[in-house]
Amino acid sequence: MALNLQEQDEVESLKAFWGKYGNFLMATLTVVLLAIAGWRGWNYWEARQSAEAAALYDALRAAANAKDVAKVKETSGNLFERFGNTAYGQMAALLAARVYFDANDLKAAKPPLEWAAGKARDEEFRVTARLRLASILIDEKAFEEAARQLAGPVPKAFAGEFADVRGDLLVAQNKLADAKAAYKQALEALVETSPVRPLVKIKLDALSSAGA
Repeated sequence: MALNLQEQDEVESLKAFWGKYGNFLMATLTVVLLAIAGWRGWNYWEARQSAEAAALYDALRAAANAKDVAKVKETSGNLFERFGNTAYGQMAALLAARVYFDANDLKAAKPPLEWAAGKARDEEFRVTARLRLASILIDEKAFEEAARQLAGPVPKAFAGEFADVRGDLLVAQNKLADAKAAYKQALEALVETSPVRPLVKIKLDALSSAGA
């Protein structure tokens, strides 16, 4: 069927437009399709990484519950190497450090805590790692290093615990009056239901009894 003049004009305009912009439109469409494919591929890769990391973390928890230190070292090392930049990496660091600490292997407990204190994604994990690392350093009489971990601002929720460990550091340095002040500060900051609070009270009472 023959086209009328208006239809012919529209066809000619479309041909002219396509001749001028066709290559650009095809290139743009190709980029968009590649971006969609890349995004889907990235989501698939991330989901797979997360699943593998979760499986390793479950294996780590099982080893920790069984107090299998050798298995904890093997599993946590694999997790750090492959998935250290995921949320499972920071959780694994604190869990592995706890197992080593419970096994009285302070040397092994320090590296995962040092890693978490500096590289954990979430502030809560970084702060917790600093707190636990400071306690180990106090036991090792590395007082200056412990003080560095305790220095600087911390979230309000951790203020009491940091004051408590700071008191421990001051006791270890035989600065008993300052330690007493730190423990008082800890009691003021800790909520009534905190499991740390009774321990702080015992330490404060002991210093008071000693005449500090």
